[in-house]
Amino acid sequence: MRKVLLAGAALATLATTGTANAQMSDSVIKIGMLSDRSGIYADINGEGSAIAARMAAEEFGNAVNGTKIEIIVGDHQNKADIAANLARQWIDTEKVDVVADVPNSAAALAVQGITRDKKRLFLMSGPGSTDLTGKECSPYGFQWTWDNHAVASATARALVEQGRKSWFFITADYAFGHSLEAEAVNTVKQLGGSVKGSVRHPLGASDFSSYLLQAQASGADVVAFANAGGDTINGVKQAAEFGIPQGGQTLAGLLLNVNDIHALGLETAQSLMFANSFYWDMTDETRAWSKKFEERTGRKPSMNQAGVYSAVRHYLQAVKEAGTDDTDKVAAKMRSMPITDMMMKDAKIAANGRIFNDMYLAQVKTPAESKYAWDYFKIVKTVPAAQAYIDPKDSGCPLVK
Repeated sequence: MRKVLLAGAALATLATTGTANAQMSDSVIKIGMLSDRSGIYADINGEGSAIAARMAAEEFGNAVNGTKIEIIVGDHQNKADIAANLARQWIDTEKVDVVADVPNSAAALAVQGITRDKKRLFLMSGPGSTDLTGKECSPYGFQWTWDNHAVASATARALVEQGRKSWFFITADYAFGHSLEAEAVNTVKQLGGSVKGSVRHPLGASDFSSYLLQAQASGADVVAFANAGGDTINGVKQAAEFGIPQGGQTLAGLLLNVNDIHALGLETAQSLMFANSFYWDMTDETRAWSKKFEERTGRKPSMNQAGVYSAVRHYLQAVKEAGTDDTDKVAAKMRSMPITDMMMKDAKIAANGRIFNDMYLAQVKTPAESKYAWDYFKIVKTVPAAQAYIDPKDSGCPLVK
């Protein structure tokens, strides 16, 4: 059931009757935060994502045009079938208007299909597969914070241009890892580099020794981790223990967040290069918002968590301006409005659902360069959105004319 939100003069007129007030109190804007709350992505999404969504809702007084905002949470456990079942249950039984977050590309692809079929909005701030805005795009799906092409291509380009031309990949063996590796490989080869090999590991691996030995034996200039979260942390830590950086090979994390650097420590993570769409210490706005986030969580936000805030805030603003939470009308309003908040300035939504926000090439500071808590990144350069992402015309999305 879709609910019409009454605003302005109409609300002022109807509010004089008890019937109108009862109708408004019966309706709710319900957002389902579907995340990894207990596994390898819990630190960069998880409860922090739910808190970021609540922070966005609070900016509207937890209501839009008199209609209450409700946020529910669920754990997909990094399993596509659980994600699909939860999304279906939320929409059919809980009457959820929006599903948000969903780190893990396999889980997100499953949810994309369900929200497309059931005409519910899907705000993604965690999955990286370019298929989500490519062949599996949806008129209701919005990929917010980054994607595999943006993070992998920027990092690969920077390292190849520094002369690190031969690569070996240690890759998470599911849709996300495969896509992340493929995006980096394409860039490396386009720039005249080569791939000396790759190996795949299961999600949530604890022992990377056999993979690291193969990487070491390859003699590649770069050992690249096409994984994320706990997998990247474990892989980089063990690579340092194996002496791989000391042997002259460069480590590259194709997807890193500030939380990962915090877990690794600067001694281990120093000099790693990577791309992010958000860093807490960039502007007065990002610092002020991140301070509020840290007061609730005890840590600074990842780009994924900042992206959840941005996505939910933009959705609620679209509901407010459209005067309804009708899916098609809100989706159209979201596309017509530029995204401007503490994270993004005048970012646009393309026809394939890709948010075109700037990316930032960063390098991890050395312990001597870090001056205060969470002072981890040096921003090397800004990668404009038009360069960071695949042109929608080349994405394979059937929605792009």
